[in-house]
Amino acid sequence: MSEMCLVRRILSRACGQDELFSGQFVNVPVDLAFGNDITAPIAIREFHEWGGKEVFDKNKVALVADHFTPAKDIQSAEQVRQLRTFAKEQGLSHFYEGAAGGIEPALLPDLGLIVPGDVVIGADSHSCTHGALGAFATGVGSTDLAAAMLTGEVWFRVPETIQFVFSGERPDWITGKDLILNVIGRIGVSGALYKAMEFVGETISRLPMEDRFTMSNMAIEAGAKAGVVPADDITAAYLKGRTHRSWRKQKRSSEQSVESVIEIDVSEMRPQVACPPSPGHVQPVDELGSVAVDQVVLGSCTNGRFSDLALAASILRGRKVSPKVRLIVIPATQEIYADCLREGLLELFVDVGGVVGPPTCGPCLGGHMGVLASGEVALSTTNRNFVGRMGHLESQVYLASPAVAAATAIKGTITAPDRL
Repeated sequence: MSEMCLVRRILSRACGQDELFSGQFVNVPVDLAFGNDITAPIAIREFHEWGGKEVFDKNKVALVADHFTPAKDIQSAEQVRQLRTFAKEQGLSHFYEGAAGGIEPALLPDLGLIVPGDVVIGADSHSCTHGALGAFATGVGSTDLAAAMLTGEVWFRVPETIQFVFSGERPDWITGKDLILNVIGRIGVSGALYKAMEFVGETISRLPMEDRFTMSNMAIEAGAKAGVVPADDITAAYLKGRTHRSWRKQKRSSEQSVESVIEIDVSEMRPQVACPPSPGHVQPVDELGSVAVDQVVLGSCTNGRFSDLALAASILRGRKVSPKVRLIVIPATQEIYADCLREGLLELFVDVGGVVGPPTCGPCLGGHMGVLASGEVALSTTNRNFVGRMGHLESQVYLASPAVAAATAIKGTITAPDRL
């Protein structure tokens, strides 16, 4: 029997098989299947059209209203109503909106619904976020979600793994966002197409859980099927008090079991910025020149966790947002919003000249609460900057960390925090 990489070990356990091979097609039982207010209504329709009466397990299907909520128009309200009605009809344990809600890739792990070794699918491309917990997590289409709700299984090809080994002490202001942007800049937006990206090394072993989530979140921006971090003591500390389910720490994949290994020394890394129109067009912030911005977005499923907002607040404290800039702050969940309120961060963001909104995906996908006009430029902590991603086709989006976002909001041009 050949040695299996981490992803193959997870999938083989789920399938009840001693060994799986990269490239093999398998039906895999899922531990959690979820959708949102854009993707789940389609899945619900297909579920009914296929004759579905009951979901395979009411405790393993989750619905989260997060994209166009609070409802931005009548159609959005109707879509959320479909989720609410289906959740009630099926007796689902996990339906989240409003005061109980948040952006699904941040909300679901915080609720303790995912543990290392799980197989998780979501009708949202950034479902790969949950791989930071040592789970196999991937995004699927709405019809795949419908099939999983019916059968409890998903069908796909076992991916090969590219292992990224990070070494060196992170310099000041270098976060998980900078690490993953650097990776995507190196390999391109198709560099890990249908592969699993495994993040390991001494740097990762010291990386906070929130930064790991950020890295796995953006694996899809390199075309990856999944982005995983082997579960360790940091994972255990995060899960303590969140779940009573049993799980095991995981060994990283051996070099012999992966397709390739890419080594990255972070010790001299500078804050990274992805320039329009691609997450793969990455440069150190110091090489950009003078780029004026109209809007800064701080938040999203990529960088809307408490530590992200606290980092930005530490830079903003005692300063003011440039009068030429709109600073929009979006905590990723209601719990994070409440934590920020208790710690005085929301007051700080307002006092320095920012606007704080409820948890929503709205500005990230150009849906609401931060849509760009023609010719406007944004610096955002979100995950995509394709043409028209956040609004008008003639707007532009740069991607960076919360530290760079805060510094940019103050300066009015894209700036590293140590250049203020």
